[in-house]
Amino acid sequence: MIQQIGSRSRFSFSKFLLFAILSLWFAGCINYEQEVSFNPDGSGDMKIHYWIKADTSGDTTFYDPLGIFNADSLRSDFTSPNIKIENITVSNDTIDSTSHATIEFSFTHIDSLNKVKPFAESHFSLQDGAAGQKIFSQFIPPIATGFGLNDSIYQVTYIYTFPGEIITHNATQVDKKKLIWKYSLAEIGKGKTISVSFRPYKLKETPYWIFFLAGLVLAVVVFFLFRKKRSW
Repeated sequence: MIQQIGSRSRFSFSKFLLFAILSLWFAGCINYEQEVSFNPDGSGDMKIHYWIKADTSGDTTFYDPLGIFNADSLRSDFTSPNIKIENITVSNDTIDSTSHATIEFSFTHIDSLNKVKPFAESHFSLQDGAAGQKIFSQFIPPIATGFGLNDSIYQVTYIYTFPGEIITHNATQVDKKKLIWKYSLAEIGKGKTISVSFRPYKLKETPYWIFFLAGLVLAVVVFFLFRKKRSW
């Protein structure tokens, strides 16, 4: 059974992490997943999904003081001239007692996300590298708790698909064309930096057969025009 939940407050990644820590103390595991697909011009699509163990029994909703499980708050904080929000879903799953939030959007350029509040500490960067190459990076900020929590129950996952040949990367996993970074609380430490260099695919060139066909059509038209002219 899925139930809508909510609270009116502002979302940011730092607030999300703080709320996650407090929730871990009182509840269970927290997970954050971010999936990004690039286009050759630096634009792309992103999907963020995070969920937490919480008391979702009956009609009771858990305390959400920071509003990170509120659709209106998410829409407000992700609204930007450089972002087109495609979907926002916030729900409770009473079967496994988890609360979920998902947001999907497209962006004009990955660097533009630095101007959006939830990514204020992410430092997205896409720069020119060696000849014909691009260098991408994103910072994963540290999480200081001091509560003595079990580090293994906190997980963050970042999944990236790049439009080109991967040259170097520091991903923890590779799944076909996807690069994956997965960290526990302890592994994040003072922060982690996602780093990838790649050679973008060239824009598709017009196939030679298009020119051949166009030339053939032109030749046929000229032939019939010339023949018709001679018949006059």
